[in-house]
Amino acid sequence: MATIDAHVHLYPPEVLADPAAWAAACGEAHWTRLCTRRRKSGAPVQLFPCLDELLRDLDAAGLERAVLLGWYWEKPATCAVQNRFYEQCVRAHPDRLAACAAVHPADLDEIRRTHEAGFVGVGELSPHSQGIPVDDPRVIELLHLAGELGLPVNVHVSDPTSHRFDGWVDTPLADFTRWAELFPLTQFVLAHWGGGLAFDPASRALANVWFDTAASPLLYDATAWTRALAAVGAERILFGSDYPLRLFPQAEQASGLGEFVRQARAEMPETARAAVLGANAAEVFARR
Repeated sequence: MATIDAHVHLYPPEVLADPAAWAAACGEAHWTRLCTRRRKSGAPVQLFPCLDELLRDLDAAGLERAVLLGWYWEKPATCAVQNRFYEQCVRAHPDRLAACAAVHPADLDEIRRTHEAGFVGVGELSPHSQGIPVDDPRVIELLHLAGELGLPVNVHVSDPTSHRFDGWVDTPLADFTRWAELFPLTQFVLAHWGGGLAFDPASRALANVWFDTAASPLLYDATAWTRALAAVGAERILFGSDYPLRLFPQAEQASGLGEFVRQARAEMPETARAAVLGANAAEVFARR
């Protein structure tokens, strides 16, 4: 079974040239606050690698494949730009990459178009960040449509107990458990350990919910692995990094992807590794 990073972001060359200027021109203020921040040391919060750099970093970390996730853009046009870039990436490296679609609830035709283009899911979705109520009819239709098309939905979730930073958005956990109940045919992957839901044994009852580990070193200590395994089981956890976020900012200038893979292997029993590091993602993101 291939090893898979189920939570990777990548951006077109025009973004890499000047991320802040590009975002300003596109009217993407929220993305700018999150992705072009710098720490007190002056070091960037995240890097902006090209496609070839991503592939080299996957190789160095011992990962065979990656699922490219879109962003919760404020403008439907920006979603389309990223999706067309992802089409090119997957077409160039179908053995290494799959893609989820960036979708704004105002343009559900983009879900249908990307589904026809071979995308394997939707997300990273965050109506909270887009300023859209979770019960907005457009969001309801989006989640219904994803279920009908067999497209799992990756959702951005913040832990309500986590520290606040510029760009932090409240995402009430009850919203996601409610979605899981309302849309039983839709598979959900709740990012960032589901904001802590992965540590709650009650979450095991949500049969259509999985959790990814994106940005874990920045959010929790290493005991997150044993806590989640005990609460929801290895079969509900997908390894995801949130690449190219710098996961160990005090230790290195690189993304820290390789170190995160080593941490994951060290903190899990051998019986859980194959499922978490690839098999679960292969099943969840299989085309149906």
